[in-house]
Order: sequence, then structure tokens, then C-alpha cells
Amino acid sequence: MTNTAVTYDNFTGDPFSDLSADDQTKGALEVLRWAYEEYDSITYACSFGAEGIVLIDLIEKVKKDAKIVFLDTGIHFQETYDLIEKVKKRYPALQIELKKPELTLEEQAEEHGSALWKRNPDQCCFIRKIKPLEEALDGAEAWVSGLRREQSLSRGNTDFVNKDERFQSIKVCPLIHWTWDDVWSYIRLNRLDYNGLHDEGYPSIGCIPCTFKAESGGRDGRWKGMEKTECGLHTGGQS
Repeated sequence: MTNTAVTYDNFTGDPFSDLSADDQTKGALEVLRWAYEEYDSITYACSFGAEGIVLIDLIEKVKKDAKIVFLDTGIHFQETYDLIEKVKKRYPALQIELKKPELTLEEQAEEHGSALWKRNPDQCCFIRKIKPLEEALDGAEAWVSGLRREQSLSRGNTDFVNKDERFQSIKVCPLIHWTWDDVWSYIRLNRLDYNGLHDEGYPSIGCIPCTFKAESGGRDGRWKGMEKTECGLHTGGQS
């Protein structure tokens, strides 16, 4: 590891490219310890899915008062909001912010028409997720994400530490080598709270209109029937 801080401007590659991820957390704890020592301003953008619950537990071991932001689009399942309250009680020192978009659902409907997610899901995601995350990451040196390589082809080349062109920041992804089974083994072993919708066939949980049941542990249940596979938070120039 170099003594020079890894920043967006001087990024030359993942400093953990040679890490042997064969420990109990497949490198996740080591990467998180480094990230929270490396950056004074770092935010975890959490969806409170299964991976999110694992990362919260790991982050809390490293930084008990870590900053976590949830993109509160206003159309999440009640089960998701209930889970957030459970997490707040379990980890009271964590700084959990529910970040809302500039437009309410009513204002969005007035400006762009009703049910924008049906007609133009990319624009809906931009308004309700991407712009709010831009605001949440303003001034942040780095952010943490729960991406795993096996989730989709587009995520298959994700590194532990990435230059994020979309948000002009460093994106840290500690769980890249974890499988779906690894995630659930950790949850059960540590008796973590999780979204009950997972038990009803929802592997990936987002906004109500864009989340469906799926047979796999991937993202097949998101934006069903559309070509869309990503909300845009993890696309647009990561290198």
C-alpha cells in the first residue's frame, strides 16, 4: 500500500488488486478498515437490501458513527422503512440519513406526468435517486457500495476501489467476491435483521413499482419487462 492518499484526481488503479480475498470476510473488513482510515469524508449509500445489512454490520465494527444515506424516493415498501428503524435501534451511533429528492411525488407528477416510472424509468431514477445521491456525496472523498461481481454482467469487473466518474469520487466496494449464499450465511450467523420481503421471493428490493419477485438471487426482479437493469448509480464511466 502506498502512503499517498488514493483520490479521484490521482487514481491509478485498485490498491487491493493483489489482495488474496480468502479470509472470513473475503477482504471486506480489510478494505473497510483502510477506507475509513484513508478518508475523513466517506459515506455509505445503502439500499437496506441483504448486502446492505451485511455491510452495515461490518462498517459498524470499523466506524461506529459512520455516515449512511438511504435514498428515500417516497415509494419504497413499508417493510424497508420498518427495517431501517430496526437498524437504528441495533446500531444507535450510526448516522443514518433518509435523503429525499427535491420533488415530491405530487410535484413530479405535475411536472412530468403521473407514474413516470412506467413511461421513463431512467428519468424517474435520475430525479429520485441520482440527483439526491449527487447532493449527499457533495464534498465526500469516497463512498461505499454493496456491489457484488456475481450480481450482473455490468458489475462483473467491479474492483474493491474504483474511480467513479459519475460522481467524481472514489467508490469502495468491499463485497465484490461475496456470493448470494455468503451474504445469507453472514446474516444468519450473526442473527441480523433483514427485509422480510426477501423471504417472499424478492432478492433485490427497490421502489414498489419497479420491484418484482424473482427466482434467482440476482437482479431479475428489478424493472421486469424493461431493458433497464440499473438505476444509474453504478453506470456512466466507472473505471
